[in-house]
Amino acid sequence: MASIFPTPSPIFSHLITLTFLFVLATTPAAATGEDGTFVKRVDRRLLGLKKEKLSHFKFYWHDIQSGPNPTSVPIVLPPSNKSTTGYGGVNMIDNPLTLGPKLSSKMVGRAQGLYGSASQQGVGLMMVMNFAFMEGKYNGSTITVLGRNMIFSKVREMAVIGGTGLFRFARGYVEARTSTFDLKTGDAVVEYNVYVMHY
Repeated sequence: MASIFPTPSPIFSHLITLTFLFVLATTPAAATGEDGTFVKRVDRRLLGLKKEKLSHFKFYWHDIQSGPNPTSVPIVLPPSNKSTTGYGGVNMIDNPLTLGPKLSSKMVGRAQGLYGSASQQGVGLMMVMNFAFMEGKYNGSTITVLGRNMIFSKVREMAVIGGTGLFRFARGYVEARTSTFDLKTGDAVVEYNVYVMHY
């Protein structure tokens, strides 16, 4: 049975083949990135990112190691090397964040993460934590903090390295000041001032 479609000319066939090969050759680069890798530029407006702003948050961090319901628990004990700094010990935390220094004041979030004694000279902690907010428009958003905390210094500065929700692409720093510290129980209340650039 004869085809109702005319046989394409050889030039037309070559043109179709070349077009197909061109599209095939350029599509992976367009799908993956400008240079053929897995990276491509994105207009930040497509993600709803507008003008960057600086916000200041102030709250109190309650590290409770005593009592029936501690919010800071040891997960790695320091080796028995008679270290006076507790070097090598690690605690996991789920600490309340409140508006005032009293635990009974309004809770705005929780500090979740861990800290470890990372200094052989002086009590210096390596802090890795998320401030997980549960109040107002920031409910569900987090700020991630990483840094060195020499706990007996009057003011300690740590870096804000990112965040989620309303704090995507966050950067900045925190200042920590001890409000109260009980040497017998290890319980502490620390004032945190957070300065964060975010969209």
